[in-house]
Amino acid sequence: MIHIRSSKELAKMRRGGRLVAETLQILAKLVKPGVSTRELDKAAYKFITSRGAKPSFLGYRGFPASICTSVNCQVVHGIPGRYRLEEGDIIGIDLGVKWDGYHTDAAITVPVGKIDPETLKLVEVTLEALKAAIAEARPGKRVEDISFAIQSTAEAEGFSATKNFVGHGIGKKVHEEPQIPNLGTPGKGPRLKPGMVLCPEPMINVGTGETDLLEDGWTAVTKDRSLSAHFEHTIVVTDGEPEIITAFDGGWYYNLINNY
Repeated sequence: MIHIRSSKELAKMRRGGRLVAETLQILAKLVKPGVSTRELDKAAYKFITSRGAKPSFLGYRGFPASICTSVNCQVVHGIPGRYRLEEGDIIGIDLGVKWDGYHTDAAITVPVGKIDPETLKLVEVTLEALKAAIAEARPGKRVEDISFAIQSTAEAEGFSATKNFVGHGIGKKVHEEPQIPNLGTPGKGPRLKPGMVLCPEPMINVGTGETDLLEDGWTAVTKDRSLSAHFEHTIVVTDGEPEIITAFDGGWYYNLINNY
């Protein structure tokens, strides 16, 4: 079932969305060589709970952390741990917040120190794929219009979209209908209506779109171990322009990657 959220529900989700964006900004500033992924997780937990909210991912189907940290060839669902970031890495940070009964969710990919031009291009194209996906989230469009925007943006630059993981609806649960694949056919899938809340999340790879699952049962990696980048926003379908409720204030993320 695809939910249409009321104005009261959306007000709660906007508050959670701001907290998601604030948390991501804090974590992005902490990313540097020598920092462990576990340190990032602890910082996220401390900040989210200090604001009276709960990390959506902690305990979700047994997931042991508050955020997902996916480094280099890791696509999604990386578990924070002892790994210390190294110069030239990229790290996808994915997190959700539950506030007043409703979830919001977003992800960014952050460079660690200086990254090479091909890696920077991957990050930039993945962000462009998210922008293209959001632009399709309008009344009368269909879910796979969003999917095709992601796929076509990636493939136009020689990259591939991940096949086995999808974006999703969100609300009282972290993952709700509809699923939003990263590959699709225009004009297919459920029709979009005002009040739907969606999380498109491009996962774009330098090499294959196929993935493997590591022994921890969570971490997905590219089958060929090529680099992968990941972005996500929680958005609301409106009567006009899509509303991004996890939007980053002040352009800080764009300034971050424009330094490379």
